[in-house]
Amino acid sequence: MTLDVHAHCVPVGLIETLERDSGSYGIEITSRDGTRAARIAGRVDTPALRSDLIDVDARIAAMDQARIRTQVLSSWIDLTAYALPADAGARYARMFNEHLAATAALHPDRFLAVCTVPLQSPERAAEELRHAVGRLGMVGVEIATTVDGTELDDPGLDPFWVAAHDLGCIVLVHPYRSLAGRSMKRYFLGNLVGNPAESTLAIAHLVFGGVLERFPDLRICVVHGGGFLPYQWGRLDRGYHAVPRLTAGQLTLPPSKWLRRLYFDTVVHAPEVLRVLVDLVGVEHVVLGSDYPFEMGDPDPVATVEAVPGLDEAGRQLILRGNLDRLFAGVRG
Repeated sequence: MTLDVHAHCVPVGLIETLERDSGSYGIEITSRDGTRAARIAGRVDTPALRSDLIDVDARIAAMDQARIRTQVLSSWIDLTAYALPADAGARYARMFNEHLAATAALHPDRFLAVCTVPLQSPERAAEELRHAVGRLGMVGVEIATTVDGTELDDPGLDPFWVAAHDLGCIVLVHPYRSLAGRSMKRYFLGNLVGNPAESTLAIAHLVFGGVLERFPDLRICVVHGGGFLPYQWGRLDRGYHAVPRLTAGQLTLPPSKWLRRLYFDTVVHAPEVLRVLVDLVGVEHVVLGSDYPFEMGDPDPVATVEAVPGLDEAGRQLILRGNLDRLFAGVRG
């Protein structure tokens, strides 16, 4: 039995709803050369909308081929829509989550879901998270690495962190618009390097900003193996001790103490690297991910886990499903 925490989705019916009533949500569906995209708040354009994000039958077939029993459906991060005004963002998130819950209900034995929330309005985000977990049966929330440019340690986001902490639900942190302002057009570096670097920056803000210390029971999962942080937390600890005037103002313990409480998916693309991650964070903090349906995802994540050197069967089962089952059992909806 396997459970994939990192699988993106555009819910069935979402695009049609936006096409019918874009004014209510502040998102316009555009069409050019036979492809559709979304324009959010009149200023943020998504890449082309891919059919495999929407096609449920193709998703099930791909899951079967990859030996994935259950997927945790999460938004395509480009549709997070933090650029919307607060009222429109709240309406959009509610509509999105209702469509996502209905999509998951098409195959309740194969799908779980994590919601999206309007983090540009933290109070509304907290309300939507409680609704999605308590009323729609979702197991958590996916958030981007910044909120329309605001870092995740901003004190204004505390109402959201309180709700996530109280609910005991998973918070899936995913890179978005990585390293804005830095040109990475060549060699696909925006994805290859920019995405893990973006996650590294986001989690470093959570650590040094004291968010993880103030909310110690947050269940945060970082995609792409945690970016570069698991392999550089010695450097963060060195900064904490060597230049405390710049780093330690909101911490009572070194960064590594808090980083070890996070969860990390398996999308690192090499069993040897996954072995290092397991050794660093412990097998109880590594969970299966595929990044479906994108090219930079892992098309055979179960095989990746099976190929990890020296990993025993008990450890494999924890990564393939056991760790997530334990986390989801603790959700307090």
